Amino acid sequence: MGYVLSLDEGTTSTRAVIFTEDGRTVAQSSQEFTQHFPRGGWVEHDPLEIWRTSRQVIGSALGKAQLTGADIACVGVTNQRETTVVWDASTGRPIYPAIVWQDTRGSEYVEQLSENADDIAAITGLPVNTYFSAIKLMWILDHVEGARARAEKGELRFGTIDAWLLFNLTGEHVTDVTNASRTMLMDIRTGQWSQHMLDLTGIPEHLLPRICPSVGELGTVRSNQLLSGTAVTGVLGDQQSAAFGQVCFSPGDTKVTFGTGCFLLTNTGTEIVRSNHGLVSTVAYQIADGPLQYALEGSIAVAGSLVQWLRDNLGVISSSEQVETLAASVEDSGGVFFVPAFAGLFAPRWRPDARGTIVGMTGFTTAAHIARAALDSTAFQAAEVVDALVSDVGTDLRAIRVDGGMSVNDAFLQFQSDILSTPVVRPKETESTAVGASFAAGVGAGLYSHGDVASLWRKDREFVPHMDSRTREHLRARWNEAVERSLNWEH
Repeated sequence: MGYVLSLDEGTTSTRAVIFTEDGRTVAQSSQEFTQHFPRGGWVEHDPLEIWRTSRQVIGSALGKAQLTGADIACVGVTNQRETTVVWDASTGRPIYPAIVWQDTRGSEYVEQLSENADDIAAITGLPVNTYFSAIKLMWILDHVEGARARAEKGELRFGTIDAWLLFNLTGEHVTDVTNASRTMLMDIRTGQWSQHMLDLTGIPEHLLPRICPSVGELGTVRSNQLLSGTAVTGVLGDQQSAAFGQVCFSPGDTKVTFGTGCFLLTNTGTEIVRSNHGLVSTVAYQIADGPLQYALEGSIAVAGSLVQWLRDNLGVISSSEQVETLAASVEDSGGVFFVPAFAGLFAPRWRPDARGTIVGMTGFTTAAHIARAALDSTAFQAAEVVDALVSDVGTDLRAIRVDGGMSVNDAFLQFQSDILSTPVVRPKETESTAVGASFAAGVGAGLYSHGDVASLWRKDREFVPHMDSRTREHLRARWNEAVERSLNWEH
């Protein structure tokens, strides 16, 4: 039997998971890496630490499975998107820390590009926002000494995290179409870099990696690596990978991932659907030389990372796992609402001026109520994104598939179903991001066909709504009032 290894590089940790050909987990290993916050609104990672943890978890997973690199048929890669790395083309050394997708620097470039916002949305499917890689890359070129001159001479390379990992694994400077679609530099209609966007941003084209399909061979692991000679045959940005793992292959198929952030993605087939309600048009995947498949996406900056914040910044819990027990010790949030707008609000509001807010506290409020409000905040934000999606596509969703770390929490998923008034379905394997990369790699390596993948998905449990409509409407109205109080804090 051949095995597939997924390298899943998230925002807070790196994971390697080894799967059998039929999608069952054999072994996994994960390791957190350091989050750097050099000033308010700035979030950075060390690219070398990311690469080091990647090598370590690959070795650890192989050891746990008692396998060698020769047992691995193919490799899939999935990654935090938009995070931006620039490195020296000859030495492979980064010239600056990775600027993370959550980072909000670069507002001057947003202002500069905003007069072209309609053109940019038509070309890239994206709003002009510090979230996307082009803004981060513009900042590096202008603020790191000598970077722009070196870039224009062809001495530097840019990549999102997939490209950084692939460069180190294979020596190739490539990216896949889903990651490229999040840079604000790619024309989503053609799947190629947009010359107009390069002209608007002043970014030299030879900085950029070659864009490849998500499914198909993107390179072969170099001889000095544990997986030497193994082909990398699937690469997807993390949210597209989760959708692939949840087999969202038909128009209308929808998943929500509760990870560091919360991300809804619904398949729109070969049609680019333009949103009028704050969602973005993006690429879902591309198989070999087949047509581009598209999606509508809603992104929420803070979900699972709020639990880490309760642990690391407030000390309310000593481990992330404790939040479920603490939150479950009270019947509800006691009238407390937590708007975690630490980096502004993303979809559907797109309000960079918002900041984190806790409202409704009284002398009765305990840490348990705050923990419950923190979990509830993700459900409320997800419901706003679903509302936007329904408005855009014109039909209600039959059900939503969910995954990610928070999806193991039954009480949270029940509350999510109640607030949505929609069934919520959890798969057997909740780490759908890693599953999706393995499915993509398996298809790319010819282990099975795209059509075979749907039969590999397995349901664990379905949560159906029980909350009465009056209670639901009251809670959502109070949430909206709390959000209004979070606005206009950052000018």
